[in-house]
Amino acid sequence: MENTNQKFKRKLRGTVVSDKGDKTIVVNVIRRFKHPKYPKFVHVSDRYHAHDVDNKANKGDDVTIIESQPHSKLKKWELLEIRSQG
Repeated sequence: MENTNQKFKRKLRGTVVSDKGDKTIVVNVIRRFKHPKYPKFVHVSDRYHAHDVDNKANKGDDVTIIESQPHSKLKKWELLEIRSQG
């Protein structure tokens, strides 16, 4: 999987919320940033569909995903690594 172009791809870290699809996982990624007007931090979550070739990731796992070529209508990310089993 090591590729020279891999360092230019976007990486996201999140938690698997669904592994029901064959070779597909749904990852919830939470972004934290300071609100531009009010002095507080805001949490925004997004869900990404990722390609999991070997069906290794399970619900609740902390994973890292990277951008890839589109695998289907929704899957434009690939599983890079499983950071912890949980």
